[in-house]
Amino acid sequence: MTSLKEICRGLPLHPLPENRGRRKGVPHAPVRTPNLTAQEKKLALRNALRYFPPDIQKILALEFAEELRLYGHIYMYRFFPDIEMRAYPIEEYPCKTKSAAAIMLMIMNNLDPSVAQFPQELVTYGGNGQVFSNWAQFWLVMHYLSEMTEEQTLVMYSGHPLGLFPSHQYAPRLIITNGMVIPNYSTRDEYEKMFALGVTMYGQMTAGSYCYIGPQGIVHGTVLTVLNAGRRYLKVEDLSGKVFVTSGLGGMSGAQAKAAVIAGCVGIIAEVDEAALLKRYKQGWLMEISNNLDHCIARLRDARKNKIALSLGYHGNVVDLWERLVYELDTTGDLLVDLGSDQTSCHNPFSGGYYPVQLSFEEAKQLLSTSPGKFRTLVQESLRRQVAAINRLADKGMFFWDYGNAFLLEAQRAGADVEKRGANKTEFRYPSYVQHIMGDIFSLGFGPFRWVCTSGDPQDLATTDSIAMSVLEDSIRTGVSASVKQQYHDNIRWIREAGRHSLVVGSQARILYSDQRGRVSIAVAINRAISEGKIKAPVVLSRDHHDVSGTDSPYRETSNIYDGSAFCADMAVQNVVGDAFRGATWVALHNGGGVGWGEVINGGFGLVLDGSTKAEERAKMMLSWDVSNGVARRCWSGNDYAYETICQAMKENVTLKVTLPHKVADESILE
Repeated sequence: MTSLKEICRGLPLHPLPENRGRRKGVPHAPVRTPNLTAQEKKLALRNALRYFPPDIQKILALEFAEELRLYGHIYMYRFFPDIEMRAYPIEEYPCKTKSAAAIMLMIMNNLDPSVAQFPQELVTYGGNGQVFSNWAQFWLVMHYLSEMTEEQTLVMYSGHPLGLFPSHQYAPRLIITNGMVIPNYSTRDEYEKMFALGVTMYGQMTAGSYCYIGPQGIVHGTVLTVLNAGRRYLKVEDLSGKVFVTSGLGGMSGAQAKAAVIAGCVGIIAEVDEAALLKRYKQGWLMEISNNLDHCIARLRDARKNKIALSLGYHGNVVDLWERLVYELDTTGDLLVDLGSDQTSCHNPFSGGYYPVQLSFEEAKQLLSTSPGKFRTLVQESLRRQVAAINRLADKGMFFWDYGNAFLLEAQRAGADVEKRGANKTEFRYPSYVQHIMGDIFSLGFGPFRWVCTSGDPQDLATTDSIAMSVLEDSIRTGVSASVKQQYHDNIRWIREAGRHSLVVGSQARILYSDQRGRVSIAVAINRAISEGKIKAPVVLSRDHHDVSGTDSPYRETSNIYDGSAFCADMAVQNVVGDAFRGATWVALHNGGGVGWGEVINGGFGLVLDGSTKAEERAKMMLSWDVSNGVARRCWSGNDYAYETICQAMKENVTLKVTLPHKVADESILE
């Protein structure tokens, strides 16, 4: 078994580790089909071999070529480390700086088999959200981080460590870009080719920025989405006896089962991959599993009638589930579902993100590798069937929303009936959850703030939970607007429920949808607790890129921006630049994430709190910008909540001066 010290020595070359190939008994990424020419295959091989000295290139060339032929990518399985991959306590990492050790901890958490979707292929979530492109990059990065000082910055180009460059103590220790492809070439086909060549990478959001915290990372947002869907669509605060049907239990989608139970409803979640289903069941994220639709319907009826909170995982295709619910409607007159959505990886529908109903899971995987064109045809037919069933149920009163996974976008491209007549091109028959449910929350400055306790001690996490709850309660007492107050009460409920529901998978982390005031206050309070010894080790602050300012995505995060700028990416790019010089420990800027390659630009950060006064200053400055940037943009687009929020921020900070919009008073002048 390799040690952390050995991991930090760099690529193991003399002697070479044994080539064990793809391990059996663990989930693997779908075979990629980049369709390389003979010359491009040679280029891919040449690019992979440049990590290694000439004396071992001949040995590696044969196996790398075989990987490319069998799997469509060179992962370098020989260099898969023989170590228990997990987030070790920060003190165990042999580094010169705490910042570097914190980054190493976050990387290893992203690759932890209990967290990562396809650990051997370095995929954290979303089917293709890479941490690195190959294992040589992992070894080099860990070595660079172990050598890094406070006068250096590690530069990452789409998984490739360009190197350590001289900088200064106030600069970020790490700068990451993923998938920064010239816009005209940012297509799916070009991506498959460039990824196979090893020159770019799809980092999803928090996979390639090393900030994923397991399915908990989206549980809070999913709970808020389901609660607010109940408020908006069903006009109820209590969701007991209400049924929520959706799909996906892989990476982020694994949160849906836990969120349904926390929200108090009946959640039925379909998943075609038995390994993903069993993983969530064993982790306690699913209460029950079944591969029998008759049993699922019977359990649904019982839980609905008796108002029992339930999460039931159906091992099968979600299209079969939707069509069975239509059958129940037609034969009994019972509409058994109140709320519906989808979290298949439709950002990547033709490379294993969505499996067609016409085939079994294994048959579909085989077809994907042997006949990708036929696979694409079946996927589009399956999408049309799924939408047809959803439309029938929605016509009878079910409320459906798009979960920002490009489901409706891909269904539209497949010819499904999702058009909203007279609407702009970011609107469909059903709303995005941002448009109807979460958009106003973003405009108030609330988003998925998170922190990781690097000691690895659950008691430290409990202490931070207590701190966060006290901060929110104090804020309510000092006075906040009614809309903000409701969010704070939801947050307090969340923290209480989070402790009860054993949400930690991997690192000792917590997510909390918070606004600017809450984020800054919580960060300051945690930093002071570290200084006073109440928390044993540094805490890493971060957030999902899916946030107020972090993402420009016209079919998700910015789908409720109607001034024509939804397709512009200034906000996300400015956010990363601003975070970098305001104190972030590391920053990342990505193409793709959520709705897919070429559809979105997004960014994120990591900020290490070590109890110092400098860390407090950095947190105040950086977190304020990280929220205000997006609120100001949403204000300029015409959102009233954002207008009120940014005006309040300007009152609290006289150095903040934001350009405010004037509304057109007389619409007739536009004629």
